[in-house]
Amino acid sequence: MAAASCPALLAACLALHLATARGDGCSGFGNLFTEIAENSAHGSLVARLPPPGDAGGAGGGPGLQLCLVGADAAWFYLDGRSVRLNVSAGRALDREELESPVLMVALTCAEDGSSPVEFRIIVQVLNENDNRPHFQGAAVLTHNVSELAPVHSVVFSAQAEDADGDTLMYVIEPASPDARFFRIDLPNSGRVVLARALDFESRRHLEVVVTAVEMNTRERFNASARVRVNVLDGDDQYPQFLPCTPRAPHGPPVCTSPVYTANVTEGQLQGGPLSFSPGAVYAEDGDRGLRAAITYSLLAGQESSRFHIDNVTGAITLLRAVESSRQTPEICLSVMASQVNDPSKYAVARALVRVLAPNRHPPRFPRARYRAFVPAAPRRAALLLTFGGQALALSAHDPDFPEGVNPQVRYTLSHGANQSQQLFQVMPNGLLVAQADQLQPGQSYSLQVLARDEESGETTNTTVELEVLWPGQAAPRDPAEAAAGRAVPAGALLAAAGSLRWFQPVQAGKSPPSPPRLYYPNEGYSEVGEELSEESLEEAAGGDPRAAPPLLQLLEDSIEC
Repeated sequence: MAAASCPALLAACLALHLATARGDGCSGFGNLFTEIAENSAHGSLVARLPPPGDAGGAGGGPGLQLCLVGADAAWFYLDGRSVRLNVSAGRALDREELESPVLMVALTCAEDGSSPVEFRIIVQVLNENDNRPHFQGAAVLTHNVSELAPVHSVVFSAQAEDADGDTLMYVIEPASPDARFFRIDLPNSGRVVLARALDFESRRHLEVVVTAVEMNTRERFNASARVRVNVLDGDDQYPQFLPCTPRAPHGPPVCTSPVYTANVTEGQLQGGPLSFSPGAVYAEDGDRGLRAAITYSLLAGQESSRFHIDNVTGAITLLRAVESSRQTPEICLSVMASQVNDPSKYAVARALVRVLAPNRHPPRFPRARYRAFVPAAPRRAALLLTFGGQALALSAHDPDFPEGVNPQVRYTLSHGANQSQQLFQVMPNGLLVAQADQLQPGQSYSLQVLARDEESGETTNTTVELEVLWPGQAAPRDPAEAAAGRAVPAGALLAAAGSLRWFQPVQAGKSPPSPPRLYYPNEGYSEVGEELSEESLEEAAGGDPRAAPPLLQLLEDSIEC
């Protein structure tokens, strides 16, 4: 601040000179210590100089000339015997804007014909709470925190400033979206501590609101800052084979490794890598933000030397053909996927290679079309009959197997235009079952039955033209066409009836005698699925005397034929 020269204040000095009483002169003055609040108005009283009576005796004396000089003299002016504050609308007394909260002014006193004497006026500018605390930076503060940061460690600091120098206390707003993850270390420190573990795989961004509040003021001014925390991925996950099957839908992201399956033919080498299901052998780093490189290897096993695995892609190739599917029906390989940068992080999956006999013939139905009948009845389950009242049991013939019976063939109903999926079911042994209580006499259905070789994937189909008979009406007899279907022994029918299920996969019994350790799927599938009760089976077996023909009678007819 530029010092005001004595000539600049000459008018004040002269006015004071004319009004000054005569007394002991400048000896009545001394140094003054006073204070004034910041933001005071223009003309506010700063200090009063000694009155004329205090400055000397009753006698006369020379006139006095007073003047304010110094670096801070512009803040004040003389008004008679008063020192007053000199401010304006654009120049307020703001303690926080001053270089020092103490202003010092020199008061010079001169008597006529004498050298001037200098006294000091020291003014302490008092602080007022005229500034609110505030956080530096953008409206949203951003901090990056690793998911590996230990719980109870300081992860970032939120510091606010208060120009008045007031003591601040920090709190995390409980209503913040992710307030549970953090807490304040000490109330006045602003250091934020991690309250619970972070997980990049489940939450990548968190948000909290930190508030700074004045502790030592009456107003308790405060300021808030929104803090966005970016969770950084850390190397805390192991490789995962795909497709990933989570152990629990809402639990930790832990995968169950799939079982990869592939088929090879005995005595043959496949050109190129094996084709696996449900997909190629592949694993990736569980830390999706890092995606560490993966290397593959085969763990030592009885037959692992027959194979080679590409350590980069995971592709598995058969090096030496398997001589016999009877001696070696399947080979189980253990595939290990580990991180290149940390081999201690690894995962192991099973790859099952099934050895198949050469497949030269697809399965085929003996007929492209069959006729079937079923009487409408109050019972829930009824077997479809062919001519002569015999139960219709479809069987696809496969010349690659003894007696043409392929244990890997599974039967299903294809989707039709009518409601056949809710009314009919095909069993693993080829028997067809209807919900008799849902049928109306005179109705007719065209059922498409598919037979699929589960090993080769080859399929064949046939059509069953079904006619719904009146209760008590017998199926027409035609021995020539009845011979095309096969009569089923009573014991087989009862055993088959015990495994009926509606709207659910059906457990299939073992196929006729086959080489040991051959791979058999243990489920047959259909589009229908309400489980049939024991009472319904008994009803189907006993039947109503008026309903024709009951299941037991059908069995007797089959035996007689």
